[in-house]
Amino acid sequence: MKHWIAALLYLTALTGCASEHLILTTDGQLLTSDEEPELDEDTGMFEFEDSDGRIQQIPKSQIKQIIER
Repeated sequence: MKHWIAALLYLTALTGCASEHLILTTDGQLLTSDEEPELDEDTGMFEFEDSDGRIQQIPKSQIKQIIER
């Protein structure tokens, strides 16, 4: 019984850490990131790693909405 509880807690912790973010741009693109995009206040650009593992930057003015899923 203890093994099942430990396994359940472990799986819950793993699923809690994995949240995908959808980034909707003003021109209608839908971008995805496994991490929350970070805003660089100096440049006004959001930076994130896309689903292919590439670092992307997009101006704050071109982002319509960011949704955590």
